[in-house]
Amino acid sequence: MPDTIDTYVRRAAALLVRVVLGAVLLGPILALMLYASSTHWFFPHLVPDAWTFAPLLRQLGDPRTRAALGTSLLTAGITTSSALLLGLPAARVLGLRTFRGRSLALLVLFLPNIVPPLAIGMGLNVLLLRLGLAGSVAGVVLVHLVPVLPYTILALLGVFARHDEGYELQARTLGASPRQVWLHVALPLLWPGLAVAALFAFLVSWSQYVLTLLVGGGRVITLPILLFAAVSGGNPTSIAGLALLFAAPPAVAIALAVRALAAGRLSARGVP
Repeated sequence: MPDTIDTYVRRAAALLVRVVLGAVLLGPILALMLYASSTHWFFPHLVPDAWTFAPLLRQLGDPRTRAALGTSLLTAGITTSSALLLGLPAARVLGLRTFRGRSLALLVLFLPNIVPPLAIGMGLNVLLLRLGLAGSVAGVVLVHLVPVLPYTILALLGVFARHDEGYELQARTLGASPRQVWLHVALPLLWPGLAVAALFAFLVSWSQYVLTLLVGGGRVITLPILLFAAVSGGNPTSIAGLALLFAAPPAVAIALAVRALAAGRLSARGVP
């Protein structure tokens, strides 16, 4: 009997924790959805008086919103791809090799995340102005790589800390080419870690505001720039619609990363 009571208590506590976490995580999203789907919601009503998706559809149809969304996706996509291409070799060397100066190299790589973003943005803005890249997507991608690359390398370091090069050596011994070793041996083993690193890179780049504002110079308008401008002088309905659009791509990226991790675990267990 005491064991049964203790079991019920543990289940109730676990359920309470789930409810609280769900309310904390989903509460703001639910509030945004209510604001975005209503035009009349005033105190003391708990729910809107009228429901309509017209404000959200109007945001989707706004050329500025669509342009900002496209620019954000383009910038975050290029930044993520570039961070993976640059971070993968660096993480492989730092994760699998021991050499003099390794700690110093790690410190230098993560130093940009210690310096305030405003100082980094001001310094890089002067450099990019001289190179003619200020106010361009290429310049914004380059400045996004400064905070994104350390997170990417950090995520990949954990992957290579558990990576066994013996599988690659065996494949080469059996006559596999470097391309075959990468595609059929290394990539399947590294795929879950690459998905997590890509998720970190995308989220950090997607949410950049200060660096984009400084280097973009008002010419590169991403969704965070548009959202912050709306917050300073817009109505709650428009702000909620923009916020939902801002949250949608990261949610999709998280779902894809979770799916990749699940597929990686099943593959590691030998489940087809």
